[in-house]
Amino acid sequence: MSAQLSDAAESTELESAAMTAALDAAREGFRGANPLVGAAILTADGQIVTGHHGGAGTPHAEVDVITTAHDLDIDLSASTLLVTLEPCSHHGRTGPCTEAIISAGIPSVVFAAADPNPLAAGGGNTLAEAGLTVRAGLHREESRALNVRWLRAMAETRPFVTVKIAQSLDGAVAANDGTSRWITSEQSRMHAHEVRSRVDAILVGTGTAVADDPRLNARGRDGIALDDQPRPVVLGTSDLPVTSFLALNPNTLHLRTHDVREALDRLHEAGVRHLLVEGGPTVSGAFFAAGVVDEVFCYQAPILIGPGRSSVEGLDIGTLGEALRLVPDDTETPAMSQLGPDFLLHFETADLEPDASESPGGSAPPGT
Repeated sequence: MSAQLSDAAESTELESAAMTAALDAAREGFRGANPLVGAAILTADGQIVTGHHGGAGTPHAEVDVITTAHDLDIDLSASTLLVTLEPCSHHGRTGPCTEAIISAGIPSVVFAAADPNPLAAGGGNTLAEAGLTVRAGLHREESRALNVRWLRAMAETRPFVTVKIAQSLDGAVAANDGTSRWITSEQSRMHAHEVRSRVDAILVGTGTAVADDPRLNARGRDGIALDDQPRPVVLGTSDLPVTSFLALNPNTLHLRTHDVREALDRLHEAGVRHLLVEGGPTVSGAFFAAGVVDEVFCYQAPILIGPGRSSVEGLDIGTLGEALRLVPDDTETPAMSQLGPDFLLHFETADLEPDASESPGGSAPPGT
């Protein structure tokens, strides 16, 4: 730990309340390639305003809350900035948060957890060297718990993995004759396209690619493809029909393997940091079995199909005690919300601890 950085153990009750507000604000963001980050400005008279990071390409939480504070004519020179993750000090899609903080004239910064990304870490020391009072560790465990799946993906140098399931009330994704369009409503499909619009790639198996001939693109409510598109990915060794949409799309990546870990390694090498799995039951089951699913969007339609195809297949689970546990995720939306006649269930996978360790102001072991 730098000699210029101190521990936040002696923080005040107001600072603790402000960090709690920042953690609540972080939950308004989206899980994925970036961590959930919230920030709060604590004024000299005890006022608290918050901001959050809304996803790739949008202002970081620090910039968001500084903008809000400027709009409210808050005196930043007499305020403290509290943020759930160490401010970044590198140029990515946006500029360094450290520069924005210094330019704003904020004299004191408290952050919860160190940034494990070696490209972004070190912001705390940068701020301290610029003369700011910097403390680290306030509500560290809460911050790390909020991003435990992102931390695990970082430590494993793989994309963050979201699985989409659209199923009937009795857990089927297709009827006995194979028909599956449309189990869920238009409202559910529109939400699914919103999710598509913020991922780096969408993956299906060759079975789905051949049977459905999907485009795997992100479309707006008008049905028109958006300007920024995720990369289509096909997993499996079978060839695609030469006239299929995916075969004709030069951006399609065909991973000729059934090994999930190998596929994730290759996707990471290709720059994919957030992967959406929309494959059939076998492909979804393979990702669950590999222990790499970080987030689940389950669109539950109020219909009964009867004998059909289960939404997830291939899990070698012989007894209830071996069941893979999911926990409700209330980020972005409530863990259960209604979309037309359907219900959207938002989960993250449970019982994981990040493989990274840290000290106040330090960074976790490198991940990319």
